[in-house]
Amino acid sequence: MAKYTDADCRQCRREGQKLFLKGERCTSKKCSVERRATSGVPGQHGPTPSRKKASEYSIQLREKQKVKKTYGLLEKQFRSYYDEAARSKGVTGETMLFLLEKRLDNVVYRMGIGSSRAQSRQIVNHGHITVNGKSVNIPSFCVKPGDIISVKESKRDNEMFKELKGAKIVMPKWVEFDTESFVGKILQTPERADVDMNIKEQLIVELYSK
Repeated sequence: MAKYTDADCRQCRREGQKLFLKGERCTSKKCSVERRATSGVPGQHGPTPSRKKASEYSIQLREKQKVKKTYGLLEKQFRSYYDEAARSKGVTGETMLFLLEKRLDNVVYRMGIGSSRAQSRQIVNHGHITVNGKSVNIPSFCVKPGDIISVKESKRDNEMFKELKGAKIVMPKWVEFDTESFVGKILQTPERADVDMNIKEQLIVELYSK
């Protein structure tokens, strides 16, 4: 399967905003989006030169690419979420975002177990997480309200979880996680206000509807 292997910070600069791909680095002074705010897209030197007005297609494409990069998905995976949302009841764009939010790797990130979605995906892949007491190593696993998410007892002494013990974590209201017991819960289905990124999902719907 194809995988992006270049620097994550280049992706943020290409989209012109933080995609929070590097965990704590994104909130520190080391963030390249802030340090190189006037340098434009990767490979460009100095302020962004004047350009022609972006086409409607270009704007829609960039929005799709931004969301794909944020959640770490390839085109085939991303399109499948759109297709599922289009078949479901409700607003297609919002439903698509809710499906993305309910991925297990994203839930692990939202609970603060992983510092980034990439690290959270690795945590799931390596078998550190259980759902309702059963080991799940599939990052795309879709959670539902009432599911119990926890770090395996045998993995809690792992170096990556030591700093998590007792930490105070800010998380969306649809999930909860106890950093003392390493057990969390899906409280409800996410709402549009819980997706705290600058996403214009209608642009993606318009792109795929052509």
